Amino acid sequence: MLRDEMITVFGGSGFIGRYVVRELARQGYRVRVATRRPNLAYELKPMGVPGQIQLAQANLRNKASVARAVEGASGVVNLVGILYESGGQTFSGLQERGARTVAETASEAGVKTLVHISAIGADPDSPSQYGQTKARGERAVREAFSGATVLRPSIVFGAEDEFFNKFADMARFAPALPLIGGGKTRFQPVFVGDVAEAAVKVLFDPAAAGRTYELGGPSVYTFKQLMEFILRTIRRRRLLLPVPFPAAGALGLLGEIAGKLPFVQPFLTRDQVELLKSDNVVGATDEGHPTLADLGIDAETIESVVPSYLIRYRKGGQFADKDYETVRETRA
Repeated sequence: MLRDEMITVFGGSGFIGRYVVRELARQGYRVRVATRRPNLAYELKPMGVPGQIQLAQANLRNKASVARAVEGASGVVNLVGILYESGGQTFSGLQERGARTVAETASEAGVKTLVHISAIGADPDSPSQYGQTKARGERAVREAFSGATVLRPSIVFGAEDEFFNKFADMARFAPALPLIGGGKTRFQPVFVGDVAEAAVKVLFDPAAAGRTYELGGPSVYTFKQLMEFILRTIRRRRLLLPVPFPAAGALGLLGEIAGKLPFVQPFLTRDQVELLKSDNVVGATDEGHPTLADLGIDAETIESVVPSYLIRYRKGGQFADKDYETVRETRA
């Protein structure tokens, strides 16, 4: 039986968004997926019963379209964010001004609850534009919708992620994987299903209103340890090559240049290099924010999930030989 509440999800056709839409549908909510290109999101409709999931065209740079998307909604989840800038899709336009537009419009429409997905690393003093605009977006949301709940995940993993898949794919062809800054940066990868469950749990929880949650998995890894894990999982021998931050910045510039070509995504940007200079773990800022455990969520590990989708990068896929020796390392 469907609930009465309609939930509008901005960015619902993205990686995390698809899991949020699925979790909302599973719990019986009616869902309106607000996306720039509804024609590319029809795969979401079978996640619910007929009529449960609607598609709506919306662009955060067009407030009228945002207003149409939130009309009649009881709750709003905003997942819109980018990892690099491209054309009109800028950090400030989406993660700051776009976040404000969603929060202001939701407040004006009488929406009861708003969940805003930010990121660990959101900091007005961050050396990266990504981190700065995430922080300014959080502030804008709080100013426009005081009861909004903010979720800050670490790097998110799942079958469609852009971290484990990217480096596993790179390892198929490249003789070495780069250890940016020596591979010492720490991460706390969190499963996309856990992030989606958290988003839905806090949606109508009065205790979550106005709070910020930091979401991380059960274990912390260095960048180097994650590269070693990927190579063990896909059973390939590759060099692990430390790349100092100045050299990584030069690679980031090359990535940005390549990203200007049609249909090419930058493999690295200078802004991402700046992000890698700081740890991406729960509690890194010592602010004492609640976590997945406070929501009663038992976080999945990378060991229990990631091999299931990285298996395609092995030679022979699921039929690859066992007991494969994995990692060699070299010095820069």
